[in-house]
Amino acid sequence: MPIDGPAVVLKPGREKALLHRHPWLFSGGIDHVRGDPASGETVAVENADGGFLCRAAYSPASQIRARAWSFDPAETVDAAFFERRVNTAVAARQSMLDGQHTACRLIHGESDGLPGVIADRYGDTLVVQFTAAGAEHWRATIVQALLAATGAKGAYERSDADVRTLEGLPPRTGLVAGQVPDEVLMIEDGIRYRVDIAAGQKTGFFLDQRENRAAVRSYAANRAVLNMFCYTGAFSLAALNGGATEVLSIDSSTEALALARENLQRNPQLPAERAQWRAADAFQELRRLRDAGQQFDMVVLDPPKFAPTAHHAERAARAYKDINLWALKLLRPGGLLATFSCSGGIDAALFRKIIAGAAVDARAQCVVMRAFAASADHPVALAFPEGEYLKGLLLRRIA
Repeated sequence: MPIDGPAVVLKPGREKALLHRHPWLFSGGIDHVRGDPASGETVAVENADGGFLCRAAYSPASQIRARAWSFDPAETVDAAFFERRVNTAVAARQSMLDGQHTACRLIHGESDGLPGVIADRYGDTLVVQFTAAGAEHWRATIVQALLAATGAKGAYERSDADVRTLEGLPPRTGLVAGQVPDEVLMIEDGIRYRVDIAAGQKTGFFLDQRENRAAVRSYAANRAVLNMFCYTGAFSLAALNGGATEVLSIDSSTEALALARENLQRNPQLPAERAQWRAADAFQELRRLRDAGQQFDMVVLDPPKFAPTAHHAERAARAYKDINLWALKLLRPGGLLATFSCSGGIDAALFRKIIAGAAVDARAQCVVMRAFAASADHPVALAFPEGEYLKGLLLRRIA
């Protein structure tokens, strides 16, 4: 029986993904829309026979026409609903915050039942991002729920991701609630960092690499380390913390390198004399280092997103192969390569295939020591494999 209020009615046979709790509904699966829902308004989603499937946020400008809030027909999507979802997400991360760690992701979109909502905590400051019409509609409610759940002193908004344009939403940044200090500071693994929440990448820091940085630290002792695409130096400082004999860090951004140097200065327990910082294009610098005959005991490759979608995968594969080939050429026998991809268009199987091809071309015999993924505060819902964007490998060159 049709449900009262605005609704999205599917074409026959197009309900399978929703029955498996995938939260996205694409425009091509819709037969018609009943009523005239506004952008971000909650609608019921029905199968062709009028049966209830979920309650979702309607997005008339997007190919993802609706994102599911709840699959429970008895659950109302209101302020109390968002308070419950926020409280659950925050509670799940409580064990990740202590004296040695004051930052983590609090809400990770679809995997926390809040499509289009990102929230990160840096000490007493929250940084939020709303990338979908429904998240935008409930923005104020979600921010207030976050402040209440965390006791944070303020929230800053970084809703400037390109994906907002696909939702018909303009970019927006700035203070959204409370007070934010001039310097936003955080601690990870006992290391102090200043985070540029206003202009930095993502929300200012790559929190998803927390556990992988700890892994690099654990392998860094007595190794000469090269950190490519170093950004503000987190992998570099982790390597120094782990006992690296020297760390060369390279990035094309002089602003990022300046903050990296500042972060090192904030940690007098680390041996600053072992660190070198260099502004250069990574692709060119890898070749220059090889031509100069330099070698390392560990290389970290954490490049930016080369393939945001599968459409870009072929071109991105060439770039990933190129940098990994040259990195392997720089490794001494017994050396380690920690290599990553944050491209959603490159899955783990394809990434491993690319790295295997690079090893063949580099004439490097390697073994995989471990696979990397995003840290535990970036969970991936089983019904939403698209959330698994970060992948990586730790290789040991044996010959």
